[in-house]
Amino acid sequence: MFNTITIRMAEPEDAATIAYFSRKTFYESFNQQNCKRDMEKFLKFQFSVKNLMAEVGRKHNTFLLAYRFHTLVGYALMREIKSPPEIGSTLRAMEIARLYVDQPFKGTGVGNAIMKECIATARLKDKEALWLGVWHENQKAIDFYTRWGFAKCGSKIFILGDDPQIDWLMKKDLQY
Repeated sequence: MFNTITIRMAEPEDAATIAYFSRKTFYESFNQQNCKRDMEKFLKFQFSVKNLMAEVGRKHNTFLLAYRFHTLVGYALMREIKSPPEIGSTLRAMEIARLYVDQPFKGTGVGNAIMKECIATARLKDKEALWLGVWHENQKAIDFYTRWGFAKCGSKIFILGDDPQIDWLMKKDLQY
């Protein structure tokens, strides 16, 4: 029972919690590899309560919140948007825009539980593939996605503050 993880869809009133959690987990994961100014600029804009409220309420966004008992331990943001050409223009695909797990809960099955729910959600929406962008220097995340069947299919530029960084595009086929 200790390892029980429950996942639910976010509601608009979860935006402030998601904003705080996003800032915390992103900072803990990437502050050592990036300058303070770029981190602060990115966090202030990207994870503001105002921006998160808009994201949580957006029609084609799905937020999955993972809890261990009553503690938020991770979440995913999935988006139904136009896929980059590297994914396949005729493929019905869904993006995993974020998959964050709180530092103390990494390696405890939270990420796996969230990924299972992402796959189930995409299949419910009749998607043929999932795709995501991951920082090319984030080897732990790349290894995680690779274990789940994602493969590199391209790259794109991700702007962190004022710093252009390279994200690998990775795709997972969902066809049975």
